[in-house]
Amino acid sequence: MIRKLVLGLVALMIGTAVQADDMKMAVTTSFHNSGLAEVLLPEIRKDLDLEVQLLVVGTGQAIKLGEAGDVDAVLVHSRAAEDRFVEEGFGMHRREIMYNDFVFIGPGDDPAGIADDESAIEALQDIASAEVDFVSRGDDSGTHKKELSLWKAADLDAEGFGGWYNAVGSGMGAALNTAAGMNAYILSDRASWLNFGNKADLELLYSGDPELFNQYAYLPVNPEKHDHVKHDLAVKLEDWLTSDRAKELIDGYEIGGETLFVFNAEPE
Repeated sequence: MIRKLVLGLVALMIGTAVQADDMKMAVTTSFHNSGLAEVLLPEIRKDLDLEVQLLVVGTGQAIKLGEAGDVDAVLVHSRAAEDRFVEEGFGMHRREIMYNDFVFIGPGDDPAGIADDESAIEALQDIASAEVDFVSRGDDSGTHKKELSLWKAADLDAEGFGGWYNAVGSGMGAALNTAAGMNAYILSDRASWLNFGNKADLELLYSGDPELFNQYAYLPVNPEKHDHVKHDLAVKLEDWLTSDRAKELIDGYEIGGETLFVFNAEPE
């Protein structure tokens, strides 16, 4: 009797494990560092019986993983790279999910004087003029791409900067840790900053410029390029990420009373 009961429980456990689908999604380090994944993934598992395995990389690497068919979908935040991914046939389409903004973090005493600046461009010009320590992601991530575009808009070339400019080639959390250790300026997404525990003497000094808008989008990989990708599961996940349930969780995710993301997916 006991043997039958044990075998029955084992069979039930195996059956339950088999029932759960799984897929791979490449996501940015900024999304992962925000802590939102820890809120969404258990609910996805519960609602869809779907295990989503995250590959946490910068946007540039996430796009490459999608191009190679190593993931079933990507969730990134660099519009130009996303558009190319779709135009070149690697992605089925681009679907906006949520947004937040980029912010300038720096030493509390603000030696470059950016806190009262009128634009992100002016903030960067002041940092470059003062030649105070600045940490760059330097990893082809969405945040890095945004930073470089802002330097260009400010008529400045990061490749010609001196020793005050530190490209670390790492994710958002590691880059923030470096900035904290150096007491340096850095461009961060707001969510990663709010969820960052080792702030040291750093403070959020500048935000609010429309140029710092930070949109996240979902791109399912095209099965015509890679017939092994799990397109049906990618579509299933997209439907969930654009649902009222996802809106409730995304809009409700706060740290210290501050909202980290705003859901803005449009119905098809």
